[in-house]
Amino acid sequence: MSGPYLISTSILSADFSRLGAQIGEAEAAGADWIHVDVMDGHFVPNLTMGPFIVEACRSITSLPLDVHLMIEEPDRLLEAFARAGASLLSVHVEACPHLHRTLQRIRQLGCRVGVVLNPGTPAGMVEPVLHLVDLVLVMSVNPGASGQVFLPEVLPKVTEIRRILDRVNPQAMVEIDGGITAETLPAALNAGVQVFVTAYAVFKNPAGISAGIRSLRDCFPPEG
Repeated sequence: MSGPYLISTSILSADFSRLGAQIGEAEAAGADWIHVDVMDGHFVPNLTMGPFIVEACRSITSLPLDVHLMIEEPDRLLEAFARAGASLLSVHVEACPHLHRTLQRIRQLGCRVGVVLNPGTPAGMVEPVLHLVDLVLVMSVNPGASGQVFLPEVLPKVTEIRRILDRVNPQAMVEIDGGITAETLPAALNAGVQVFVTAYAVFKNPAGISAGIRSLRDCFPPEG
């Protein structure tokens, strides 16, 4: 699968005192999705957003809400995030002992289904469930904080997952999250990524949110 290519702007780097305005600016600048990073302080070190933030985002924008659950026992909270307005719920293979059941539950709740791999997790860990998902998210940093340095060693895994998806579930997309900038995006695109999560490169761009999104979109091949 090639394009379309999408930008999912992560509010992890947004100014929460101006969250509504910043999401509105990202949407006006051409962001495709809003990415919400949920951390529980256990699966990853930091503690961030709960369903109430998803609900707030849903009241601000009509863009799809791409909710990434970096939490232990995600099954306990799937319904709460779906009810809050998540469009897509992604769970980590490392956190789900009954992965098939968890993914099936997300679908039952009316959300699109994503599965996530940490940088050190091989592609084979998700191969048995690739027919069930709409998206595979490959982490290109160790999850837990914004502004980390991109790990290029994950790119062969991206290519492997894209190759398998093209055989078993060609409509599913590959997403990448971590250290995505105008400098690192082209290599990820060439490896087979369709959805690019960006936080620091957009919300902390010294030239502003619009300039950040434009610099990333300029890396995409021309449409047509």
